[in-house]
Amino acid sequence: MKRIFRLSLSLVFLATGIVFCVLLPKISAKSQLREALYYEKLDNQSVQCQLCPRRCVIPKGRRGFCGVRENINGTLYTLVYAKPVAINIDPIEKKPLFHFLPGTTAFSVATAGCNMRCKFCQNWQISQRKPEEVEYAYLEPSDLIQKLRESNSPTIAYTYTEPTVFYEYILETAKLAKGAGFKNIMHSAGYINPAPLRQLAKYLDAANIDLKGFSHDYYANMSEATLEPVLDTLRILKEEGVHLEITNLIVSGYNDDVETIIKMCLWIKENLGADTPLHFSRFYPSYKLLAVNSTPVVTLEKARQIALDCGLKYVYIGNVPGHPAEHTYCPRCKRILIRRVGYTVLENNIEQGKCKFCQERLEGVWQ
Repeated sequence: MKRIFRLSLSLVFLATGIVFCVLLPKISAKSQLREALYYEKLDNQSVQCQLCPRRCVIPKGRRGFCGVRENINGTLYTLVYAKPVAINIDPIEKKPLFHFLPGTTAFSVATAGCNMRCKFCQNWQISQRKPEEVEYAYLEPSDLIQKLRESNSPTIAYTYTEPTVFYEYILETAKLAKGAGFKNIMHSAGYINPAPLRQLAKYLDAANIDLKGFSHDYYANMSEATLEPVLDTLRILKEEGVHLEITNLIVSGYNDDVETIIKMCLWIKENLGADTPLHFSRFYPSYKLLAVNSTPVVTLEKARQIALDCGLKYVYIGNVPGHPAEHTYCPRCKRILIRRVGYTVLENNIEQGKCKFCQERLEGVWQ
């Protein structure tokens, strides 16, 4: 892999359940703070953050739930602007996005922090740490765009941790990237308020949203969050014309019951459309759920069949390399259109957005 910076190594557990080395640049002394967007000033130098559904009221000298937004003398600042902690060049399939420029790469970036506390987090070493606890670089948006050019990737991805918490950094970078002819994508939990999401969506080309479960109790117990704002995010991205895919991490004994999966799949079909790609992802023991077994493959296969029976056209199984459900199948003639092994595309039979065998048009961005 091409080295973009003078680098050090850090081990990070990604959503694949596989450990890999993220290449981290050295800390720069040029770091400075940036005033946050989307907040209100209150009495006694308190502020209320309006970025995500938590709407944290933050007294002077304190931080919000995410740990990366601090009230300094009555002004809310982001502590992670231009401070990436992970930069890598990934296959687009790793996001996972299977219907967006398959076989290409994405220049991927993250900062520290998250506005959820998922017990199953597989990137907890950077998502559940404060900015000062993780090694970072200082790279302005213009610097990122230069590195993006050097990467020869057509796309920049905001990923690994939670993009919502480095919103200001994404927004400025995405504007520059779009102006320079690159695509913007994000992999997010979708826990963001409508106004900032709609502003960002103007510059987004694609998103994969983690729909972690389909009940309020599951979100409350597993992520210290709520379901409805995530559903709002999915609806808004669809309305704004952003290419949308969904990942559902199945954790055995927690969100794998048939009734819940049926309810989720029918909601997706009715609110987002039957052609919305859905990825059922295999859980591997991690973070606070080390005692929970990996998801049985048969559980994932059952969920996939439920989704297909509910009328969804494109349903995948993730984190099971070599499984036939990694492939993209034509919903009409059932031929394999994109053959994959892991994140590698071996065969692509989509021509001008259509199945080359039966001419069925397929949802996605193919070239």
